[in-house]
This record gives sequence, structure tokens and C-alpha cells, in this order.
Amino acid sequence: LLSVFFFVFCVFFCFFFFFFKQKTAYEIYQCDWSSDVCSSDLFWNLIETAGSMLLGFSFLVFIWNIWQSKRAGVAAPADPWDGATLEWSIPSPPQEFNFAEIPTVDARDPLWEQKRSQGRPLPEPPRVSGEGIHLPNPSVKPLITALGIGVFFTGFLLGSPWPIPASLTINLPVVLIGFALTAYGIFSWAFEPA
Repeated sequence: LLSVFFFVFCVFFCFFFFFFKQKTAYEIYQCDWSSDVCSSDLFWNLIETAGSMLLGFSFLVFIWNIWQSKRAGVAAPADPWDGATLEWSIPSPPQEFNFAEIPTVDARDPLWEQKRSQGRPLPEPPRVSGEGIHLPNPSVKPLITALGIGVFFTGFLLGSPWPIPASLTINLPVVLIGFALTAYGIFSWAFEPA
């Protein structure tokens, strides 16, 4: 994790270094690298390139780890990290609901307190049916809401298709479509029968 942070730092620090110097990629490409002006740019460009390659390699390692974990098929136990909070006290993988009944919290770190009081790790919690627990029905409305929000903010990025007024920097039709989608998604989701 620390190496990924370092690689991201290399890539984005150097990117912002060039950005604040107002150097475009074309200017960097056209630079005479034998001059003193461009030699510092060459160093930072080299650091940025190496960091981006190492960052890409770390993503490949991450994808390989996901693939190996999926292929092995070994499920993690309920509390692999000796957690202190209650979300580590439910079965793994978690069920659709968190708790069959609301737990009583009487300490800052309730799971650790339970472990200390028993003097040993807690056993794997049993899976329960969850009968009587009300869960909302599956819905496509959150997806519509998210899509509407995305379209709404995209309208701010696109710019105005009309020459007048010049100060209007939003694409009003796209913004209105995004607003309508978002409003429809939120209100239909709120009044959807459970």
C-alpha cells in the first residue's frame, strides 16, 4: 500500500509540477534537452514516467491478487483482523441485513470488550434466516438518480452551444435533462412501495 501511495505521488506530483510551470506535452517534446532550462524538466518527466509505469504494474499485481483470490475460493472468517467494532461480529460473507436484532452497545469498542470478557476469540457467528426483518425491494431508481447527477454535472463541463450570452458557460439543455432525471429518480424512489 505504501508503494502504491509513493507511485501515485510520483505521477501526480510531477504532473502538477508541469502544470504549474504551464508546460504542455508539446512544449516538453520540443524542448532542447541539452539546455539548462529543460534539464530539470527532463528529470521530473523521467520521475513521472517511472512512477506511472510502477503504478500500472501495481494495478496488475492487484488484478492478479483478485483473480487468485476468486480462483482459490477460500472465504475469509468473520473477524480476520481482530476488529473492535460490531460489523466484525456478523458472519462472512455478510447477509443482506447486518444484524438479526439490534445489538446492545455498552463500550467504546464493544466487540473487543466481548472478547476480553470471555478471554478468547468469539466463535464464528451462525447465519440466521432474517425472517421478519424488513428490507426494501430491489430498485433501479438509485441508478437513475446517479445517472441524472452525472448528466447534470456533465452539462456544466460541456459549455454553451450558443454564442449568446458569452458568459453562459453551461450547456443548459444537458443540465436540465440531468436535473429532470435526478428529480425523477429521487421522487420515484422515495414514493416507491416497499
